[in-house]
Amino acid sequence: MKKAICILLFVIMTFGLTACSQKEDKPKVLIYTSMYEDIIEAMDKTLEEVFPDYDIEFFYGGTGTLQAKVAAEVDSGKLGCDMLMVADPAFSLELMEEGILHAYKSKNAGDLAFDYDKEGYWYPVRISNMVLAYNPDKYSKDEIPNSFYDFAYDESVKGMISMSNPLQSGSAMASVTGLLQKYGEEYFQTLGSQNVAVESGSVALTKLETGECKVIMILEESVLKKREEEGSKLEVIYPTDGTINIPSPIMMVNEKWSANNNQKACEEITDWFLSEEGQSNIVAAWMHSVLGNYPEPPYDGIPTSEILENTIPVDWEKCYKDREEIRTMFQEYITIPETK
Repeated sequence: MKKAICILLFVIMTFGLTACSQKEDKPKVLIYTSMYEDIIEAMDKTLEEVFPDYDIEFFYGGTGTLQAKVAAEVDSGKLGCDMLMVADPAFSLELMEEGILHAYKSKNAGDLAFDYDKEGYWYPVRISNMVLAYNPDKYSKDEIPNSFYDFAYDESVKGMISMSNPLQSGSAMASVTGLLQKYGEEYFQTLGSQNVAVESGSVALTKLETGECKVIMILEESVLKKREEEGSKLEVIYPTDGTINIPSPIMMVNEKWSANNNQKACEEITDWFLSEEGQSNIVAAWMHSVLGNYPEPPYDGIPTSEILENTIPVDWEKCYKDREEIRTMFQEYITIPETK
C-alpha cells in the first residue's frame, strides 16, 4: 500500500511539474490594454484557443494609468509588456518618438479602412465613438441637447450632464482635444458653469436610468453593451455637429524594451486582430471594425460609413504634444473629484 501511494504521489508530482514546465516553455506575450476588463476576459479565452502555443496575458489600466506605468518603466530601462492596445493614436506617436515600438508590416494592412503608420509601428484595431446618450423613458429627445455644442450651452440641462475624466481616459482626452479645436476654451468654461459631473461611464449610465442626468457624453460601446446585455432602453445620440471617431491602436514593443522578446508571436497576434476573425471579436464587443469590407456594425449601432459622414476631427499630434496644457486647461474650468 505504501509503495502504491508513493508511486501515485510521484506520478502526480511529475504531471504537475510537466504542466508547469510546458507553460513556462511557451513564448509569453504580455499586453497592456485600456479595453474594459470583461471584454479582455472574453478576448483572453479566445486567444487561448487561437494561439495554444503562446502564453498570452493582459494587464488592464486606464490610459492615464498605462502612460504613468510605461513612463516609470522607461526610467528603469525595460517595459513590463510586449504589446499595447490603447485608446487612441496619440500615445502611439509618443512611443514612436521615444524609439520603443517595433515596426511590422502586417499582411492585413491593405484591408484597413483607417489610417495607420505606413512603417508598421501601429495599426488601428478597433473603432470607438464618443457620442451622447439619453433615457427616452425619462425625457424626450427633442427637449435635450442633440449636439456637443448644446451639451455645453443648453442651460436646461445644467447640473444634469456627465462626462468621463480626460486625466484618466484616453477617449475622453481625445474628445476634449477635438472639442477644443472646434469650439475653443470658452466651450469648457461654459461646460464648467453647467456643473458637468466628471465620473465613470457606469455611474453616468446609472444616472441616466434614474433621471438624475438628462444627457451624458459617453462611448457608444458602453450604451450598446447595456442595451444588449441588460435590455436597457437607453439610446445613443449621434451628435448633429459630429461624432468623435477614435481609432484605437495595437502596437508592438521592440527588442530593446520588450519584456519577453517574442516578436514573432506579437506579429502573429497583430495579424489575427486585423483579420476578419479577429475583428469579429471586436464587433462582438460593441466596437466598430477597422476593416473596409467588414459586413456589419456592432449590436444596435449604425454603420461605420454613416458615422464617418459627420465627425469632429482630432489632431492626434496635438493630443500628444499639448497633453499637459490641455489637461491644465480642463481642470481650470471643470471640477474633477479627487480619486481615493
